[in-house]
Amino acid sequence: MSGAMSGGEGGAPGRPRVPQAVARLPRQVREELTRRLRRNRGAFDKDDVQVVEPPLLRRAVGASALGNCMEWFDFGVYSYLAATIGKVFFPGASPAAQVISSFATFAAAFVVRPLGGLVFGPLGDRIGRQKVLATTMIMMAVGTFAIGIIPGYATIGIAAPVLLLLARMVQGFSTGGEYGGATTFVAEYSPDRRRGFLSSWLDFGTFVGYALGSALVTALNLALTDGQMLSWGWRVPFLVAGPLGVIGLYMRLKLEESPAFQQQLDEHEKALAQESAGSEFKDIVRNHWRPLLVCMGLVLLYNVTNYMVTGYLPTYQTETLKRSSGSADLLVLVGMLWIVVLITFLGRLSDRVGRRPLYAVAAAAMIVLAVPAFLLIKAEGTWPPILGVLLLATLLACFAAPSAATLPALFPTAVRYAAMGIGFNIAVAAFGGTTPLVTAALVGLSGDDLMPAYYLMLAGAIGLLTVRFLPESAQVPLKGSQPMVGSREERRELISTSKELYAFTEERDEARRG
Repeated sequence: MSGAMSGGEGGAPGRPRVPQAVARLPRQVREELTRRLRRNRGAFDKDDVQVVEPPLLRRAVGASALGNCMEWFDFGVYSYLAATIGKVFFPGASPAAQVISSFATFAAAFVVRPLGGLVFGPLGDRIGRQKVLATTMIMMAVGTFAIGIIPGYATIGIAAPVLLLLARMVQGFSTGGEYGGATTFVAEYSPDRRRGFLSSWLDFGTFVGYALGSALVTALNLALTDGQMLSWGWRVPFLVAGPLGVIGLYMRLKLEESPAFQQQLDEHEKALAQESAGSEFKDIVRNHWRPLLVCMGLVLLYNVTNYMVTGYLPTYQTETLKRSSGSADLLVLVGMLWIVVLITFLGRLSDRVGRRPLYAVAAAAMIVLAVPAFLLIKAEGTWPPILGVLLLATLLACFAAPSAATLPALFPTAVRYAAMGIGFNIAVAAFGGTTPLVTAALVGLSGDDLMPAYYLMLAGAIGLLTVRFLPESAQVPLKGSQPMVGSREERRELISTSKELYAFTEERDEARRG
């Protein structure tokens, strides 16, 4: 068998030569496959490698991305209309207090997100990812549609902001099970070699949803007077959620369950999947606390940037820089479209160069470029603000593109959905969703309109520290899942490589013992 010879290219005298197929494997892939082959006490056979047929893969990725697009259209519209919502539901407050009150209601949805993750995560590990994702889809649509029909403060008084808060909490609860489940689902369907690229389509859907919401709000601001927008125009994007929710629900009900959920590697993990939710939570905190902290650090980096750009930047321009809402929304829309263009290319890049380098370079760039970006956004004229937004959007794309592949890879199959629900939603609730509220308050208290940049620099520093502890997962099989390939030819290639790797490993170990 090739690789069983001593000396030669790639090996020192007296040591086995590294086979070419093995030498081409990224280091992290070789190490993981070696561990699995030793556990199997032999090379892979057909039953050890999962093939995902291309039509099934396309349907799973496409439906997940489109469903996510619809869900985040619903969730994102609120941030674009924060200033208007503040006037409708908190009319007695000052303009600054209206914005802060509106963002406080925005942040309230994030308070219940961890609860949603704690409920939907364990459910997803027991009854399946697809059923839970269908549930979160319809809950989000109902919560968003409800916002569109709530009477304003002038009509029903204090009941108006209370009902708004309840609707936002329904949104937040459902979203607690959404991103963790969707990333888990897509990651578990994706072949190992292309997981970064295919998973990036999920966040592609997210930012298309944001962009569609921004485009609709921008069009309404341009087409309607301020009075019309305040009277009824702001309701239109929320009312669109009804039919979108029906479409999204249909799409998710048509999906089949992920291969990794259907077939786990050993009886130990199947037993874990049958534990109670409380036992699963204890197991995650006790046995997976390190990857949980890494997950939270990366989520902080991604979502502080995300909600700074999508949630706070429109209001920053209208309330702090005194620009028109139409121009502010249009500027953010340009950034969203730029992310849509970049994100799948960056996902493919993460498969080739690794997730860690992409995160590290972007986090370092955030520390350096946050202040220049906001100085450009503050500048007069057309092109400096556009360039500033494009800088922030590029950094956001670098964080978003690898996230849907990186975060699920931190945890084994049996607890993946629940662990994602815990780690992702706690970090988003504590740092991401509060970003507009905290930043608006800091600007108001300090009078320094560069506070958003300093906040981003802090997030970049935390992200850079987190990357030091992030294991490289590019092209590596998911923990607790079989190696995934996209064709039978790839399966034959992997089986052949595993034979060479196993023979090389055995001979190398024998040489070391000798």
